[in-house]
Amino acid sequence: MRTDSRLSRTLHVLLHMARSDAPMTSEAIGRMLGTNPVVVRRTMAGLRKAGYVRSEKGHGGGWTLAANLEDVSLLDVHRAVGGPRLFAIGSDRPDPACAVERVVNEAVEGTLREAEALLVARLASVSLAELARGFDARCRPAGSGAAAVCE
Repeated sequence: MRTDSRLSRTLHVLLHMARSDAPMTSEAIGRMLGTNPVVVRRTMAGLRKAGYVRSEKGHGGGWTLAANLEDVSLLDVHRAVGGPRLFAIGSDRPDPACAVERVVNEAVEGTLREAEALLVARLASVSLAELARGFDARCRPAGSGAAAVCE
């Protein structure tokens, strides 16, 4: 199964934006992520709709943060970018007439509900500010617009 990287890639972008003095264009973000600027705009649109970023058109325009990093959790970002279900395990064609399948589905679904509740709680408890502090602890500005120097 292919991994969905929307959350981690979006968090990556948001942390870069948090430490950038200038707006970031869709083209620059696309180069950073190795993806098309159209994909960037589609992803950022969900963040804009949620009020986490804003965009300016034209020369000098681009994407900037619009929310306080303390107020935005990882779960908020996951939801804003239209993240998939957290778990994609289970029967894709349940057969209610089969007693074995009913027993198996009940066991799997209950376990998944418990695991999802734990993951949702953890994602909700981590703010973008916490990630930014972690980045700041590992990296320091290089100055003159150069990339940060990281351990």
